[in-house]
Amino acid sequence: MEIKKYREDPVDVVVIGAGHAGTEAGLATARLGLKTVILTMSLDSVADLPCNPNIGGTGKGHLVREIDALGGEMALIIDKTFIQSRMLNTSKGPAVHSLRVQADKPAYHMEMKKVLENTKNLDLVEGEVTKINVEGNKVVSIETINGAIYETKAVIIATGTYLKGLVLQGELQIESGPHGLKSSKELSNSLKELGIELRRFKTGTPARVHRDTLDFSVMEVQPGDEEIIPFSFMNFGKDLNRKQENCYLTYTTKETKRIIEDNLHRSPMYAGIVKGVGPRYCPSIEDKVVRFTERDEHQVFVEPEGLDTKEMYIQGVSSTLPEDVQKQMYKTIIGFENMKFMRSAYGIEYDCIDPTILKRTLEHMDIDGLFFAGQINGSSGYEEAAAQGLMAGINAYLKLEGKEPFILDRSDAYIGVLIDDLVTKGTNEPYRMMTSRAEYRLTLRQDNADFRLTKLGYDIGLVSKERMEKTNIRKRLVEEELDRLSKIRINPTAENNKILKELGTTELQKSLTLLELIKRPELDYEKLRVFDSLAPQLDREIRIQVQTHIKYEGYIAKQKQQIERFKKLERRDISFIYDYSEIKGLSNEAVQKLNKIKPDSLGQASRISGVSPADINVILIYLETRKRNKDE
Repeated sequence: MEIKKYREDPVDVVVIGAGHAGTEAGLATARLGLKTVILTMSLDSVADLPCNPNIGGTGKGHLVREIDALGGEMALIIDKTFIQSRMLNTSKGPAVHSLRVQADKPAYHMEMKKVLENTKNLDLVEGEVTKINVEGNKVVSIETINGAIYETKAVIIATGTYLKGLVLQGELQIESGPHGLKSSKELSNSLKELGIELRRFKTGTPARVHRDTLDFSVMEVQPGDEEIIPFSFMNFGKDLNRKQENCYLTYTTKETKRIIEDNLHRSPMYAGIVKGVGPRYCPSIEDKVVRFTERDEHQVFVEPEGLDTKEMYIQGVSSTLPEDVQKQMYKTIIGFENMKFMRSAYGIEYDCIDPTILKRTLEHMDIDGLFFAGQINGSSGYEEAAAQGLMAGINAYLKLEGKEPFILDRSDAYIGVLIDDLVTKGTNEPYRMMTSRAEYRLTLRQDNADFRLTKLGYDIGLVSKERMEKTNIRKRLVEEELDRLSKIRINPTAENNKILKELGTTELQKSLTLLELIKRPELDYEKLRVFDSLAPQLDREIRIQVQTHIKYEGYIAKQKQQIERFKKLERRDISFIYDYSEIKGLSNEAVQKLNKIKPDSLGQASRISGVSPADINVILIYLETRKRNKDE
C-alpha cells in the first residue's frame, strides 16, 4: 500500500541524524537563527556513545577544545557528565598533552537531548529520511518513510553508521544500526540516484560485562587525576572535583590467543563475509592476534559505562567472532574467569562516501546546499564527527546568508587538518585524528584553542559576549605575567646561588630575569616562585600558558615562520581553474586528480596524492604567465 505524502512547514535546514555530528550541526544553524529540524531514526540515539565510553584522548582532545572555542556543545556536556578525568602524555611536551575523560553514557545522552529540546529555532523529530529531492543541482526538499515532505534550503547528512547498517557476529548477520536500533535502508538508494558513489566501511565494538563478575584484585587500578581540568574554557577556574570512578588494566593470555586462532574460520573478517574496510588504529582482537603473531598477550582496559549501570566496557577486545567463541575467549582474560556478558561484541558495516567529492566547507561540489558530516565522510570517532558537524552547520548558515565560507586551514586548527585530510587526500579506511597528523602541533595546542578560535566564533555569531570577554581576560593575564617575569631580576648573590644549586641548576654569574631562568630545562615556573613572593594567584591553565610560551619560545617562533610560508601557498587562489588538461606540462595523474578534487589553493593542490612538486611548479608558471598576460 502506498504511503500518503503530506507537507510539513518549510525549514531552512534539515539535519539527518542526531549523533555527535548531527547535534553540533543542528545547534549551530539554530543558534545562528535558521529554522532547523533534526530528524533521527530514534530519539534514544541522540548523542549516543555506542562504542567507547569516553571523550577526548590523543589528538581528539584537541578537537573537543576547538569545538568548544568556536561555540559548540560537546565540551560543556562532557564537563557535566564525566566520571573520570585524565590528562594524557604529561611526560611529553605540551603539544601532545591531551585530555581524556570517561563519560556517563546515559547522562551524556540525556543532557545533550535536553539542550536540543530547549534550543530556539530547533525541532528534534523521530523519523527516517528516505529521499533527498534535488532540482537543477539544488536541494529543495527531503521525504521521510512516513510520507512527510520538508521543503528546505540546505540538508546536512550526518547518518553515522546507520546507512544500510549490517551487524556481524560470526555466522550471524543482522540489518541493524548500533545498539540494536534499526538501520536506514532507503537513503543510500537516494544518494546513488543523485550520482553519489557509496562504499562500505566497518567498525566494531567489544562486549559489555557485568561489573560484579570481574576480579579487580588482579588488575592494575587506573584512577583519575587528582586535579580536574575542564574541557570547556567556560569552566576554567570552576571547581569540577567530584568522586571519580576507577578504570582498570588487565591482559589477554596465551589461552585467549589459542581460542581465537582455533576459531578464525568463524570470524566474518577472515571468512570473506566482511566487505567493509575496518579502522587501522582500533583493530579487533582477531586482527591483533593475526598481525602480531609474536605476542602472547594484549592490553585490556576495563571502563565503567556510567554511575547507574553495572555494564563495564572492555576496551581493546572488539570482535566479530560468534557469541559462543567470545564467551570462551573473554573468560581467559586475567580477572575475567567468572565474567558474565551483558552485551556481546559485534562488528558493523555501513555505507559512506568518498569525501573528496566535497568542498572544504563540507558541501557537495555539484549539489548546492547538500552537506555531509561525520562517519559518512569516512571518519571514525565522536570528536571527529562533532567537529565536522559544527563546521557543516556554520557553512550551511553562511551559504544561506550569502556570506563567505568559514574554512580553517592546517595551521589554524586540528579541525582544519581533519577536514583538509578528508577532502584533499581522501581515506581508504576509517580516519582517526592523531597529533602526528598536524604539522604545526606546537602552535595548535589544546590549551590555546580559545586564543586561536574564539574570536572567529564570535565574529560568526556562535560565541557569546561572555565567552569572548573571558578569552580576552585570559589572554591579557598571560601577556601581563610574561611582561612581569621579564622585569624581575635575580642577582648572583650567595643566597640566590645556594637556592639555585638546591634546585639542581648552575649558579648565576650575572643578573638574569625570572623569564630567562624559566628557560633552563631543569627549572620551571613553579620552582622559581621561591624568588617571587609577589607572584599573583593565577589559574593552572594560565600558568601552563605562561610556561609553555617561555620554554618553547624559539620553537614557536620557528614554527610561525613555517606557517607563514605555508600561508603563502594557501593564499594562491586556483579555484578559478576549471580544466587542468589545458595546462601544458602536468602529468596525466595530476590532471585527473586536480580535475576531481578542484582545490581552492596551490597549498591544497600540493597535498593531493599523485600531484608532484614538479606539477606544482607547472601550475606556478601558469599562474605567473596568466598574471603577466593580464598586466599587459
